[in-house]
Amino acid sequence: MASLSEIDENRRRFLLHLLASAAFTTTAGCSISSTGLTSELPAGRSIQALTGDVHVNGVPASVLTLINPGDIIETFDRSFVVFVVQKDAFILRSNSIMTLPGRTATPGIISTAFTLERGKALSVLASRRTDISTPNAVIGVRGTGVYVEAEPDLSYVCVCYGTSDVTTRDNPGITETIVSDHHTAPRYILADKSASQRIIPAPFKNHDDQELLLIETLVGRTPPFIVPRGVTRTRGSYL
Repeated sequence: MASLSEIDENRRRFLLHLLASAAFTTTAGCSISSTGLTSELPAGRSIQALTGDVHVNGVPASVLTLINPGDIIETFDRSFVVFVVQKDAFILRSNSIMTLPGRTATPGIISTAFTLERGKALSVLASRRTDISTPNAVIGVRGTGVYVEAEPDLSYVCVCYGTSDVTTRDNPGITETIVSDHHTAPRYILADKSASQRIIPAPFKNHDDQELLLIETLVGRTPPFIVPRGVTRTRGSYL
């Protein structure tokens, strides 16, 4: 029997194949939809693709569900969702819970604090300061691509490109600023307060440039790297 990690990897590759070819269909037990990836997601749409059991604010979602600031998105076993909120885009993998920034008391102003309670999320964020919190870390993102995994005992972060401040949640004095041009310095953030080092080097894992390219395309941007030959292009400006 395949392990959960193997299942996640297989589903990730399947998602990439479908997204890159813009060949979304509806199959038994798998609801996937797309308008293609040659342009931004159309106005009035939040979800580019989903499969399996995905809830928004506790209600089962479809590709027509709108996602708004302050919403809670939850995926269950063997599920994922690709979505856009304003100028940020995400792939939320299976068994994950993400809370989006809500509106503030100031009209027109939205908080910039995300919470990944559990699970795995790849994000591309607009050029502003954004905090992503997990149970044991706070990642202060400054307009970048970032991949985060949240578990009870540790968090994983890869600053795919851009600058982020990585801090233990219980001790703001334990922090590291990461400046990355291409997955330069992945890190684990440990919950164990007795560990001699709480922020330690980690391997690059569970995400790739094709996924970053795909979700940047949904918000009309391009990542700061050249797409390798052989990868299906989603915008005409790519080699």
